[in-house]
Amino acid sequence: MNNYQTPSETDKEWWTQQWLDLLNSYRFKKRLERGRNYARQGNVLKIEFTDQKIIAIVQGSVNEPYQLFLWLDTFSDEDWQYVINTMSERAIFTAKLLAGEMPQNIEEVFSANGLRLFPFKLDEIHSRCNCPDSATVCKHIAAVYYLLGERFSDDPFVLFELRGRSKDEILQALRQQRGQGTGDATKNTVLEKETDSQGNWQIENFWQYDQELDPSLVVITPPPNSETVLDVLGNIPLPADQTGKNSADLVMNYLRQIYRDVSQQAVMTALRQGDE
Repeated sequence: MNNYQTPSETDKEWWTQQWLDLLNSYRFKKRLERGRNYARQGNVLKIEFTDQKIIAIVQGSVNEPYQLFLWLDTFSDEDWQYVINTMSERAIFTAKLLAGEMPQNIEEVFSANGLRLFPFKLDEIHSRCNCPDSATVCKHIAAVYYLLGERFSDDPFVLFELRGRSKDEILQALRQQRGQGTGDATKNTVLEKETDSQGNWQIENFWQYDQELDPSLVVITPPPNSETVLDVLGNIPLPADQTGKNSADLVMNYLRQIYRDVSQQAVMTALRQGDE
């Protein structure tokens, strides 16, 4: 039995809030309120995901519970390939998805390919309930809508699954796509330069790259947001020092300063070389 509890504003992930905003845009408010009460009272007995559909059992006013189905239009294999290609171009998406987090601007990936991950309106959510109510969204369907907000909070990859791809399929495709960035000849050259005769890695060669780059392919642009790899990885789990100060905060602040200094220096160096 599921008892729905409205989360506080600070507890809502952005993707859950977007789903709730979608519900709040529905014009039949009384029907939604009845559905929310059903969710709060634990009338939704079961929710499961099967074959890219949501199947739920909801107890109504009669003895026999009702069965209902919810689903979204799935994307084609070609659509998903375009999406994966776009995702793979930015390492931050792969890092966040591997961490089980929905990237803040994930919708940009889909819109760039003429798609939309989140439904724009409730009419895009297909539903069917075997209750006698002829309304498109009966109170049983509305109850499941509210509980889906909680499910999205626990597992944002459910949205991907409803669009036709599971978490494992997406992550595997991302790994394969990012692994195809260089050809075998380039890989062999790099291996020869960075390993000794026994095949051991030589760390001193890690930052060396002797191949010339085509200047027309090098574009210096500011990052799309202020987020860095340090923000993605999170705080370092270090104990407090002898004075009681948080060692992790000190280390992270130090690393952030280094990260900013190195980034600024890299841009300045690139600009100087571009003027030569």
